[in-house]
Amino acid sequence: MSPIHPQDERRRPGAAKGRQPDPESQRQIRELLGERPRRADLLIEYLHLIQDRYGHILLDQLAALARELRLADAEAYEVASFYHHFDLIREDEAPPPPLTVRVCDSLSCALAGAEQLLQRLMQELGDEIRIQRVACVGRCAEAPVAVVGDNPLTHATPQQVVRCIEAGESRAEMPPAVTYSRYREQGGYRQLQRIATADEATYEAVVAMLEQAHLRGLGGAGFPAGRKWRILRRQPAPRLLAVNIDEGEPGTFKDRHFLEQDPHRFLEGMLIAAQVVGTREIYIYLRDEYAGARALLEQELAALRRDPPIALPPIHLRRGAGAYICGEESAMIESIEGKRGMPRLRPPYIAERGLFGLPTLEHNMETLFWVRDLLEQGTEWFCGAGRHGRNGQRAFSVSGRVRRPGVYVAPAGITLRELIDEYCGGMAPGEELYGYFPGGASGGILPASLADIPLDFDTLQEYGCFIGSAAVIVFSRRDSARELALNAMRFFADESCGQCTPCRVGSDKAARLMAAPEWDQPLLAELAETMRDASICGLGQAAPNPMLSVMRYFPDELEQR
Repeated sequence: MSPIHPQDERRRPGAAKGRQPDPESQRQIRELLGERPRRADLLIEYLHLIQDRYGHILLDQLAALARELRLADAEAYEVASFYHHFDLIREDEAPPPPLTVRVCDSLSCALAGAEQLLQRLMQELGDEIRIQRVACVGRCAEAPVAVVGDNPLTHATPQQVVRCIEAGESRAEMPPAVTYSRYREQGGYRQLQRIATADEATYEAVVAMLEQAHLRGLGGAGFPAGRKWRILRRQPAPRLLAVNIDEGEPGTFKDRHFLEQDPHRFLEGMLIAAQVVGTREIYIYLRDEYAGARALLEQELAALRRDPPIALPPIHLRRGAGAYICGEESAMIESIEGKRGMPRLRPPYIAERGLFGLPTLEHNMETLFWVRDLLEQGTEWFCGAGRHGRNGQRAFSVSGRVRRPGVYVAPAGITLRELIDEYCGGMAPGEELYGYFPGGASGGILPASLADIPLDFDTLQEYGCFIGSAAVIVFSRRDSARELALNAMRFFADESCGQCTPCRVGSDKAARLMAAPEWDQPLLAELAETMRDASICGLGQAAPNPMLSVMRYFPDELEQR
């Protein structure tokens, strides 16, 4: 079975045009690529090869890579310049320092003193080390976080960062996890083997079970998983499966948590989905910040291929490059195809015309993580855990001013107060609940007076919020809701892909208006309405939520300072 890849409509015949790379750059690129295929969809993977080897990408190297892939220089440049993790420089420019320290300044880290950490590091580290403020790196329970090279330092202090640099510890460690052999010993992949020898009636029963369990997409959108599988089964072959592990929503870290503990539980669910839906190939898209998890996943995929429980379809692991927008399903697909991660207009939907133009089943990792357990234990086990009239279980990423931040599997419909008291050990010492983000930066903000609302899909809309990926960020009386909303809006302004004017201009304009001593509330409300109504994707549509929440629930903070 030959692998599916694009028809290379982006390749062009004839003599090369544009920038002519120097012979040394051409030699470097050919050496890096070796025997790897010259395909346009691998552009981002090859940009990572250059960045990893040299610490930056020269324009001549980019031009040489474009020649190898038979792309126009502009095509390669627009992709390389789109993603945060590629450093493009001209030959006459000084390259960046060999080591970069990235400090997260998103919501949870901001609460934990990220700004003070940044300022201290800028004072103590010389020009030979680059200090960058970056968006969420997915370790919100251990804030503040500094990443030295690829090595994440949790509860980071300036002294810890300096010691790490002096010791040369800039590589991420591979997390301990249930290995392939251990997983098989524990009964892993038996459900997959059963499904692989089943008939269409069994496949239909599996889809019906997902529907009865009310399992929904747990990346944020909440589309029913069973319905999605049913839609894909009706599409013409060949079909593809794309797995989204690009959790960039500030406050979200559940996917990394599960991946670093038990990767094969997710992989088995993924392969069951591929078997039932009939997908020919699988693409896993993993955010670039998870270097240790990537090494682990590469290791465990290799072990799976060496001793497969069934005949495996081709599985491709693709690496993100620092773009929050690629958490949106169609933007992720564009990125897998080697392009800028810009959301597509709909219709057609990706179930009809997705990756490489083929019907594509797209899933968040946590959704697939539940599949094996559902088949083993049934819908009653899954649904019986719900509270307050809700069904199912959910993984909550909890960070902020609680005693024990972390990932907690709890009943769907649990309230914030119950979640804090029963799972997180209460509020942190000396802290009093003031408010919370129920669904990460985009999910809006609720005050302490609304801490008894069931947390689930469809329960928060009347309050101007949503649960999304269940990233719960708790803040206290010593924090400012308006400052946290501004932090979120600056994040959205920085991460907007720029494709549509309402999001690109609106988020930047809103951030500047929100930084003023007094908010122009009528103008901000008008701006929010435009962004919600006219933005192409959820980033622009949801960006105003925290701002609107502050105006609705924290009006005292908006008085003249």
